[in-house]
Amino acid sequence: MSLAAPRSGLLCASQQSCVSGLDDESLNMDSSASSGESSQGADSTIISQKEDDARNYSMMTPAEKLSICERRLQSLADREEYDACIQELVRCLALSRLVYGNEHFAVVQAQSRLAKAYLQYKGWPHQAEEHASQALEVLSSSQQGERVSYLKCCLSAHQTLGSATLFLGNLAKAESSFQEAKTIMGDIVAQEAIGKEDRLDTEYEISTNLARVYQRQGRIEEALGQCEKALELIRDGGQLSRICLIYRNMAAIEQTQGHLDRAIEHLLQAHSIALSQSPGGLEEAHIAHSLALAYSSTSEPQHNDLAAQYFEESISVYKSALGPRDAATLTVQDDYSHFLLLTGQQEKSAQIQRETLALKKSTFGELSAEMAEALQLIGGVEMTQGQMRHAHRTLRKCLDIHNMLYGPQHKKTKATQRTVDMLFQSPEVRGSHKSESRLETRPPFCAVVSSPTEQKSSISNS
Repeated sequence: MSLAAPRSGLLCASQQSCVSGLDDESLNMDSSASSGESSQGADSTIISQKEDDARNYSMMTPAEKLSICERRLQSLADREEYDACIQELVRCLALSRLVYGNEHFAVVQAQSRLAKAYLQYKGWPHQAEEHASQALEVLSSSQQGERVSYLKCCLSAHQTLGSATLFLGNLAKAESSFQEAKTIMGDIVAQEAIGKEDRLDTEYEISTNLARVYQRQGRIEEALGQCEKALELIRDGGQLSRICLIYRNMAAIEQTQGHLDRAIEHLLQAHSIALSQSPGGLEEAHIAHSLALAYSSTSEPQHNDLAAQYFEESISVYKSALGPRDAATLTVQDDYSHFLLLTGQQEKSAQIQRETLALKKSTFGELSAEMAEALQLIGGVEMTQGQMRHAHRTLRKCLDIHNMLYGPQHKKTKATQRTVDMLFQSPEVRGSHKSESRLETRPPFCAVVSSPTEQKSSISNS
C-alpha cells in the first residue's frame, strides 16, 4: 500500500526558488504575465517535488516505510484523526509482516494495537475480536520478545478481546478474557513493571468490565463485589466521573433486582459527591436524572415530588452546561414530560412538548422520530381535553412523519392512522372538513361580484 511522503514546507520552498530565478528583464515585464509565469513555475515545482517524494518512497525498504508509519501514529492519535490512525496501523501490520515474518513478536504487537484501535476509535467489535484472537494465538505458541513487553501485549489483547466479546454478547468468552487479564496484571505487578497510576487504571477497567459481565449473567452479588473493588481502587483521588459512574452502575444492578431503596441510596451518595466536588457540572445532571427516574419508578405517591424535583434540577443543569438544544437536555425533558403524563398532569406535559418542538426540529430535523413522539403526546393530550380538531391536525402531522420514517405498513404508522381515522369520525372534525370543502368549491369572489366597469355598462344599457 502506497504512502504519501510529508509535504511540510514544500510550498514556501517552491515559491523561493521561483523568485530567486528571476532576472532584471523579467522584473520589468507586465505584472499579469509575470504572475502567471510565476504561478506556473510554482505549480511545476510542486508537481516535480511530489513525483520525487513518491519515487523516493517507492525506493525505500519495508523497514524504512515501517519507521515512517510508526512516527506518524502518535501525532494522528493526538489530533484525533482516528480513520487515518487506523490506516497507519494497517500499514504497520502489513509492513511488520514483510520485515519480520508472520510469527514475530513485532507482528503480534502491531496486530494487538490494531485490534484495540478498531474497538476504541470505531466501535467495531468483530474486527477487534478477530485481530485480538490472532495476536493471542501467535503469543500462545511463541514467547518472543522481552518478558515484560510480552506480558503487556498479552494484557492488552485479552482486555480488547474481553470488551469485544462482551459487546457481542459472548459472556463466557468475555469473562475468561478478563480473568486472564487479571492474572497477567498480577504477574506485571509482581515484577514491578508498572507505575501506580497505570496499575490503578488497568485494575479499575478489569473490575468494571467483570461487573458488567456478572450483571448480564445474573450474578448480582459478584457484580456488586466488583463495583466495590473498583470504588476502593479510585476512592482516594479518583476521577469524579468514574466514582459517579460506579454508583450509577450499582444502582442499576440493584434496580434490576427490585431493590429500589438500595438503588436510590447509591444514587444519593453519588449526588452528594457530585455536589461537593463539581456543583453545576454534568455529573450532577446525570445523577439527578437517574434519581428522578428511580423515584418515578416507585409505587409510593410521596416520591412523586422528589422525582419532579430531581427532573427539574437535571434539566436546569443540562441547559446551563450544554444548552437547551442539546440532545441530552431534550431527552431529560421528554422523560419529565412522560412522568407528568403518568401522574395526571397532562397539560403541563403537553406544554413542555410544545416548548421543545422548535428545538427538536433544529436538533433532530423536522422528519425525525423525536418530532413524531412530541406531536403524538401533544395530540393525545388534546384528545383527552376534548379538542378534537386540534388533536386531528396534530396527529395528521405525526402520521406524515411516521409514513416518511417507517412506511404505511409499520405498526406505529398503522396505530396513528387508526387514531386519525377515529378522530375524523367526530362531528367537530367532520363539520370543519365539510365547511372547508364548501369554501374550496365556491366560485371565486370576482366571479360573483362584477367589476365596476361591468356595473357601469349594465347601468348604461338599462
